[in-house]
Amino acid sequence: ARPDEIRQVFFNIINNARHAMREGGTLTVGFKKVRDEDGRDLIRIRFSDTGAGIKQENLDRIFDPFFTTKPEGQGTGMGLSVVHSLVEKAGGTIAVESEEGKGAVFIIDLPELSASGKSRI
Repeated sequence: ARPDEIRQVFFNIINNARHAMREGGTLTVGFKKVRDEDGRDLIRIRFSDTGAGIKQENLDRIFDPFFTTKPEGQGTGMGLSVVHSLVEKAGGTIAVESEEGKGAVFIIDLPELSASGKSRI
């Protein structure tokens, strides 16, 4: 993944968390190395917030272009769509877990790079 693209992924997820926690809250970001079911080494990035959460009926649509739950003028609905595209472009996956009123967790798995800078996949 290109550094500017990963920066964009982080920015968009953090910005959404900030919006979901207008009254305050906690955003936790963690990293760890994991191995998938095929034995490939991945870097897992986990963003967890204590915001408003995502309604169950919206979970399947949050990565759709132009889908937003924000009031008019406060979002275009492109942030998470861009995140999804950039993660996939880097050979990774993204998943979300959320319950309304209980925050959201975004989990990104990216292929680990070898010392030469090439994906180990």
